[in-house]
Amino acid sequence: MTELVDRDLLSIQEVRLKIRAAKDAQAKLATFSQDQVNAICAQMAAAGAGDALRLAKMANEETGFGRVEDKVIKNQFGSTGVWDAIKDLKTVGVISEDPAHGLMEIGVPMGVIAGVIPSTNPTSTVFFKSLIAIKSGNAIVFSPHPSAKQCTLEATRLMAAAAEAAGCPRGAISCIENTTMQATNELMKHKDIALILATGGGAMVKAAYSSGNPAIGVGPGNGPAFIERTADIPLAVKRILDSKCFDNGTICASEQSVVTEDPIRDQVIAEFKRQGAYFLNPEEKAKVGAILMRSSGTMNPAIVGKTPQYIAKLAGITVPDTARVLIGFETEVGDNIPYSKEKLCPVLGFYTQPDWETACELCIRILLHEGAGHTMTIHSTNEAVIREFALKKPVSRLLVNTPAALGGVGATTALMPSFTLGCGAVGGSSSSDNIGPLNLINIRRMARGVRELDEIRAAAGQQGASTVLVAASTVNNVSEEQLVAMVLQRVLAKIQ
Repeated sequence: MTELVDRDLLSIQEVRLKIRAAKDAQAKLATFSQDQVNAICAQMAAAGAGDALRLAKMANEETGFGRVEDKVIKNQFGSTGVWDAIKDLKTVGVISEDPAHGLMEIGVPMGVIAGVIPSTNPTSTVFFKSLIAIKSGNAIVFSPHPSAKQCTLEATRLMAAAAEAAGCPRGAISCIENTTMQATNELMKHKDIALILATGGGAMVKAAYSSGNPAIGVGPGNGPAFIERTADIPLAVKRILDSKCFDNGTICASEQSVVTEDPIRDQVIAEFKRQGAYFLNPEEKAKVGAILMRSSGTMNPAIVGKTPQYIAKLAGITVPDTARVLIGFETEVGDNIPYSKEKLCPVLGFYTQPDWETACELCIRILLHEGAGHTMTIHSTNEAVIREFALKKPVSRLLVNTPAALGGVGATTALMPSFTLGCGAVGGSSSSDNIGPLNLINIRRMARGVRELDEIRAAAGQQGASTVLVAASTVNNVSEEQLVAMVLQRVLAKIQ
């Protein structure tokens, strides 16, 4: 009789063994110099870029999401793009010194990182998280999304092989092969996990924060793009379409709605149409809206990363083969308003407001409903309006005159290149950073004494005397002799 195997128990055991191996490897890696760590990362980045096309095809075939040519760009960005940005960072040993103030800072690795990988960016996120983990002296164990398991495993093998060939201890980079919910829970809750890097759906991010281990999670994106009346309208529309069409909208920083002003409404609509956007009529809008979300109010996975034509067919309508995005006119924001929510596909909501002040308030409503702390964009040449948006918007990234998907991750902006975009406290995240190697180290500070207790007491005494003088001077009929006597009495009391 064939012996039955409990898959859940098998997956838990696998996780424990991988964490043990990672802990041993990290203890060795922690003794490496900055130059040794850098040499390992350089080889990893080169391997990722070298296999960018193969892994892009594999991810596209396995998940059915996005476009191969855009996934190649993401793989290159997640490897050499990230490495170029972090290669000169000091993360190991002494990372800064201030002799004048007697201070020294030492980078201390956290230990073993748990890396949760999304299905939308399954290979590029492995490249990125592997690089920032090793750069900061940590080991990492990945939990793949079940629908992207094979490409995530292959990306992990590629990173591990390149790292080990360059001298990295074996076991520092690994991935769960028996994917179960129990395995992911075991990974996140294990006592030897120092930090969880959680990129994925809201339920998974919440589970990471509830695990009992430190976590950096990413909330949902739902960024509006505001086109202000001074914007270069053709360029603004181009940037929005470039972003929303990139990998069929699977980057969470991409635009989810467009907000513009009444005076330029017709120009903006005409330009969107000229550049390939398809505006849905009321009946078509209702049909597409019906398939964007599930009955629970969460995003329908069937539309994620799909083409406009695929989504239209699923909704029972027909759109031109040239349609780049589907746009629905909208006025409301809410749980039952799908065009006001996150849609990781080429679908946008379209709002119009009388002026920038009311547009500003609408953008805040959209973000507070979903997407708080994440990202939004403004297209404008009015620096005063841009500044007001920066001061008021509940986001961690306000992007100006750039495609949101590429700007948010740091490809078209000077932000830290990252596929983990913190949402700050307003978004339920522990960080508002574009997460990088410095988020994965603790900093030990050496501080030399620069003053003695006697000096502090003396300064306090002088301050006390000054206080007496000021207080006494406010009292009527206090002579100069009396004032001096009061101060002398205070000083003698301090000495005694």
